[in-house]
Amino acid sequence: MNFKFLNLKSLNPKSFIFLGIFCCLAANCGKYEHPIPKVRVDFYIYPDEVTYLNLNYIGGHEYLTGGVSGVVVYRLGNWEFTAFDRACPHDWDEDDSWIWVEPDGITLKCQKCNSLFKILDGAVISGHSQYPLKQYYTRYDGIRLRVHS
Repeated sequence: MNFKFLNLKSLNPKSFIFLGIFCCLAANCGKYEHPIPKVRVDFYIYPDEVTYLNLNYIGGHEYLTGGVSGVVVYRLGNWEFTAFDRACPHDWDEDDSWIWVEPDGITLKCQKCNSLFKILDGAVISGHSQYPLKQYYTRYDGIRLRVHS
């Protein structure tokens, strides 16, 4: 192959710097660092126990300890759960900046900054937060539910 059209000798050093910056920005496109600190989360619960009565039905939720500001677990289906940190991505390090399930049962809200999130995936619906909720992995085997980071 003949690449005569690409004459590197004719490029000045400023062009290489610009090309390098462009490549770095393009490689990071779409990636972001979530503002909520990474913490180890790894626990099991048994949703069918009386302790977790609200997780016995689809659309039920429970607030649990763990994560940065606690964890909210929501039952999406017979075999499917989702879990989010209760710390609001907008102001997670402030007092009383916790996520609560709204009475409609399908949205989560930060009472401090009024950011509203989808309970299905943690995406921002409205408010000050520029980031979705921090989500944890869930795995259900029909008896016990594992929530982990």
